[in-house]
Amino acid sequence: MDLMEYQAKELFAKHGVATTLGVVVETAEAAKAAAEQLGGVTVVKAQVKAGGRGKAGGVKLAKTPDEAFEHATNILNLTIKDLPVNRVLITPATPPEEEYYFSFLLDRANRQYLCIASVEGGVEIEEVAKTNPDAVKKIAIDPGAGVDADKARAIATEAGFPEPVFEQAVEMIEKLYKVFVDEDATLVEVNPLARLAGDKLEALDGKVSLDENASEVRHPDHEAFEIRDEANPLEAKAKEFGLNYVKLDGAVGICGNGAGLVMSTLDVVAYAGENHGGVKPANFLDIGGGANAQVMANSLDVILNDPQVKSVFVNVFGGITACDEVANGIKGALEILGDKATKPLVVRLDGNNVEQGRAILNEMNHPLVTQVDTMDGAADKAAELANA
Repeated sequence: MDLMEYQAKELFAKHGVATTLGVVVETAEAAKAAAEQLGGVTVVKAQVKAGGRGKAGGVKLAKTPDEAFEHATNILNLTIKDLPVNRVLITPATPPEEEYYFSFLLDRANRQYLCIASVEGGVEIEEVAKTNPDAVKKIAIDPGAGVDADKARAIATEAGFPEPVFEQAVEMIEKLYKVFVDEDATLVEVNPLARLAGDKLEALDGKVSLDENASEVRHPDHEAFEIRDEANPLEAKAKEFGLNYVKLDGAVGICGNGAGLVMSTLDVVAYAGENHGGVKPANFLDIGGGANAQVMANSLDVILNDPQVKSVFVNVFGGITACDEVANGIKGALEILGDKATKPLVVRLDGNNVEQGRAILNEMNHPLVTQVDTMDGAADKAAELANA
């Protein structure tokens, strides 16, 4: 779950990280009132889960409440990276004297955590990484040892935080690591981490990604961060069904059992699509290892209701999930959808009870269903049908 800036700052404040929360509003009138409440010069900031807000016109300085009203009016009519702006954050203007970059993230490839820091960073960190990569420090973190005061001091030293804010940086590094670990985050980023007047260090912006696998049991309070009326309706529906689903931008719906198989299926479809007009996968959907007919029906219900989907590739290797259960799920889903089902399905079954599964589909003889024995062949057929 990716958080918006104001939500990330709420977590920062919860763990004692120096930041300014500001006021979140959804109308220009409320923005004006917030600016009046805060007094002085304020900043109006679009709240969307995307970077580059400033370059897109989503961050504006307001010298008066009337300017805050004007900026909020314009920003609330923006769409930034295909995301409509439905709320803005009003904060006091605190011009930084220097901008730094700091983050903790999950380094899956090396099975550890990673700290990235730069005292020459800030909002232009990508450019710094290109032109002066030595200025961006990457520091491995042993998850078992974590980040205590000594490790935080070593990080601050390697990053090169200047002496006037060095001790503050050490303290902030410890607290940001606490956010990262205690909240089960996969990313905690501060950009910019700012040195303000009077040598005060503050997180002016924040980005946090939370591991949803930990939310239900360990962090039920994280549910409050979900803005349900803004969620992708297909992803929301899949979540209600308990499905592992991620919406993508392609035209071939993907349904498989097991994350590894589904990821491989995405790659195979993308490769096959190069020969069929550049067709790409439309989603990631893993029905899991013990899926039954109802789970299969729910999965197809989600995929077939995606208007971008032109064909569906069901790729199942039967293990715990038997192929006959999958076939019955396909049959049930098509019966439930009836005339609403208009998109072709390419089905590749293999493994446990494969002959029974294929027999069920053969007997059904549905005009939308095509069986292909191999993964590569099925991917090619699905891409061909999506491009037809």
